[in-house]
Amino acid sequence: MATIRQAINETIERVRIPTPTRLRDLIRQIRAARTAAEERAVVNRECAYIRSTFREEDSVWRCRNIAKLLYIHMLGYPAHFGQLECLKLTASPRFTDKRIGYLGAMLLLDERQDVHLLITNCLKNDLNSPTQFVVGLALCTLGAIASPEMARDLAGEVEKLMRSPNAYIRKKAALCAFRIIKRVPELMEIFLPATRSLLNEKNHGILIAGVTLITEMCEKSSDTLNHFKKIVPNLVRILKNLILAGYSPEHDVSGVSDPFLQVKILRLLRILGHNDPDASEAMNDILAQVATNTETSKNVGNTILYETVLSIMDIKSEGGLRVLAVNILGRFLLNSDKNIRYVALNTLLRTVHADISAVQRHRSTILECLKDPDVSIRRRAMELSFALINSQNIRAMSKELLVFLEKADPEFKAQCSSRMVHVAERYATSIRWRLDTLLSVLIAAGNYVRDDVVSSTIHLILNSPPEEQAYIGIRLWSSVHNVANSEEKQPLLQVAVWTIGEYGDLVLSSERIEDVELPAEHQLVDIYQRLLWSTSVSTTTKQYALVSLAKLSTRIRSKEEETRVKQIIDAFGSHLNIDLQQRGVEFAQLFRDYSHLRPALLEKMPKMQKTLPNGTDGDGGGVFDDQQPTIDLIEGGDDGDTSLMINTGNSVVGVGKVGSDSRALLDLLGGGDDPIDGLGLTPTADVLISGSTTTNGKSTVGGGLPPPASNNQDLLDLLGSLDMPASTPPAAVNTTISTPSLGGIGLDLNSLNDNSIRNGGITPIGGQPNLLANSSSFGGLDNLLNSNLSPTTTTTSAVMPSSMPVLSGLGSSPLGGLGSLTSPTSPTGVLTTGSTGGLFSDFSAAVINNNDEHAKVLTALDKNGILVQLSAKHTGGSLQILMTATNNSLTTLEQYLFQAAVPRSFALQMLSPSGSTLPPGGTITQEMRVTSTAKATLRMRLRISYQSDGNPVQEQTEVTGFPEEPTE
Repeated sequence: MATIRQAINETIERVRIPTPTRLRDLIRQIRAARTAAEERAVVNRECAYIRSTFREEDSVWRCRNIAKLLYIHMLGYPAHFGQLECLKLTASPRFTDKRIGYLGAMLLLDERQDVHLLITNCLKNDLNSPTQFVVGLALCTLGAIASPEMARDLAGEVEKLMRSPNAYIRKKAALCAFRIIKRVPELMEIFLPATRSLLNEKNHGILIAGVTLITEMCEKSSDTLNHFKKIVPNLVRILKNLILAGYSPEHDVSGVSDPFLQVKILRLLRILGHNDPDASEAMNDILAQVATNTETSKNVGNTILYETVLSIMDIKSEGGLRVLAVNILGRFLLNSDKNIRYVALNTLLRTVHADISAVQRHRSTILECLKDPDVSIRRRAMELSFALINSQNIRAMSKELLVFLEKADPEFKAQCSSRMVHVAERYATSIRWRLDTLLSVLIAAGNYVRDDVVSSTIHLILNSPPEEQAYIGIRLWSSVHNVANSEEKQPLLQVAVWTIGEYGDLVLSSERIEDVELPAEHQLVDIYQRLLWSTSVSTTTKQYALVSLAKLSTRIRSKEEETRVKQIIDAFGSHLNIDLQQRGVEFAQLFRDYSHLRPALLEKMPKMQKTLPNGTDGDGGGVFDDQQPTIDLIEGGDDGDTSLMINTGNSVVGVGKVGSDSRALLDLLGGGDDPIDGLGLTPTADVLISGSTTTNGKSTVGGGLPPPASNNQDLLDLLGSLDMPASTPPAAVNTTISTPSLGGIGLDLNSLNDNSIRNGGITPIGGQPNLLANSSSFGGLDNLLNSNLSPTTTTTSAVMPSSMPVLSGLGSSPLGGLGSLTSPTSPTGVLTTGSTGGLFSDFSAAVINNNDEHAKVLTALDKNGILVQLSAKHTGGSLQILMTATNNSLTTLEQYLFQAAVPRSFALQMLSPSGSTLPPGGTITQEMRVTSTAKATLRMRLRISYQSDGNPVQEQTEVTGFPEEPTE
């Protein structure tokens, strides 16, 4: 009676409420819209109507409205306001309502929405429904939107359904378990007992679901993988039955029995047999049967064969089986379907290292794929071709790849040329063949060649024998001279001009090769003139050419051509490009004042070892020639400093080294207004180099090291708030210091341009030879680096001990009158001067000590057992200060370092300390001299650092109360 009453009420409601638009009518209206605006109008009107029905709690047409809302959602319009209505439909007892409700829940809900938690109870009720289709709806929804919390709550219900007698429910439950394990792998153990029983099913749907579930479990857990290795015989039996089974219309697809199940089983076998000889042995026979009995005329058969090949290559299969798999891929390469050809190339590329000899049999087919119109196939064929190259087929494969390189798209040329250089270096049969190959690569790839190809080619030419250098020089000249549009091959031009410039004498004097005419000197110069005047040649190539032309001037004998070279170089002295202009100006000097140095400066490069990225030397052949004097400008070393090193034979003279922190300090304090060649020193700076050390049996001049970079990192903190008024830098003082046995060399950067250096202005002491005066290499350095500096006229000779530090405080000049902060570490030596006005001439006075009755003793630091006192006394117009550090503790103090800074109106000079280690009761002394450039009160900021029991200690203090300068 109640049912009849409910039906009557629903009928009355349908009559009272107007019937909403049906879904098919809404679709028809939307499709009839001519513009996007019309479509939005239809959708907005319908959404407004659906909202109104939701507010009125219309339960009669809720299902139809949700269906229309889902279609609107599929079009990309917002439909979130229907989420709660979907939940109401899932709670409905009617199956049609539940179907739309669960579909809406899968589309509109996800775990980011808190609303989805409200559906958990409804899902649990429907999982226990007696109707299989309701259970199926709940399982599908759970698998689609299950959050970790929902999965944990309902995993037990799903595991029970996997044991259901209903095949439909078991299949749905297995797929739901697969989705749950994917989201929450730790729930895997719950499903293990029920999963294995799924393989005993006859229903193919349950088998596919079970195999999929086992595959996911094995991929997620190695323990589960070992557990399921026992099912390999079962899988082999199922696969064998599929192959030998007769025609079954229920599972037949293009003559193949259930290919989907076969593919799933083959994939699971691949996972179970990986690195397992026993499991691989059990499946070898069935894989061979699948590979030989599967029809290849249809795409379904190719799918099974592809999965079979992957399984064979991934397990510990027999050698014959691997050859069979490669042959299957070879047949794929002959297929007319480009997708199958691409799959074959991609698979061969992944498996080529497993059995390269079997892949080599299909080399001709692979090379044919280089001509395929599809760009993806050409790319894979190129990569596979390089993988097949070895020492036996390098010549044949290179010939084919060079043909491909000539006609390849620009996107292939860079990668192909670099790999050609790599394989030629690895498998080259002779140097000449390798040179010819690299030349062909440069010609074929044009401007798409990467920089590594240019550098590798130059490196190979550099380390080749002279006859090969002459050969490749002639070939390169012929290429540049005869090849059309050679300007479009900038890397070729760069290698060509470099080679001709280095080995022009060999090119001009070599024998004729093949059909190439030997060039005359004027022809070589003509080539350079054409390239340098061409507007289509890049700046980088012109840089190569200009340096090469300067070198070529020392290789030719004709004075007329040498004059032409000079005119070409002179023309670049006013070039708009600053780099080319600089090169033109510098090289032009070599034709004027320093023509006698030109052959030595522009001699051939020595052979080099190729340095790999990891810092090891490659096998490029050749080593550095240590016997030839060379000049290296080393910039930006590991410590961020800039050094100018003069290498003369086995001795290295360090001309200057200024840390990046010091350069920043100079800029901040105004002392670096006029840096010399980027070294951060003013033209008035005197850089002192001293000390002699022996390393590996070689004497190194200037072995004393400058203060570590770490000591200069906090210079600004040390200077603090000292008064630093602007002042005029002191005048330039050129101090030349000579040492016995070249123990130390004092060299002013300004003096690089002084004729006194070139003429032997550095006086040898004790009959020692003057390396700097006799070095032709050094003679040209002043022009190339410091030709703009004016020579100085004041020189002072002094004798400096070998213990003098490398940068003895940097003098006062670098800081432009500020004074300096120094941290010498070498032991103090006796300093004698040969004339007045020397850099440290005032230190020849009597040594100051703390017992001097005229000296004022100031205590700078008395802490932790260390006492630092300063004994100050005015002598000869300057303030002489003796620092004495005494260790009153019971611990040895190591790496003692004393640093000082004064205001800019004072200049500070420091000698080396007497040591760097303070034993208990021991002392360290260090002398300083302070001169005043303006009337001001002296304040000295000190920083004292040392190590006590391995722990670094740093103290900072400020000292005042120094004695005033006496007035006359």
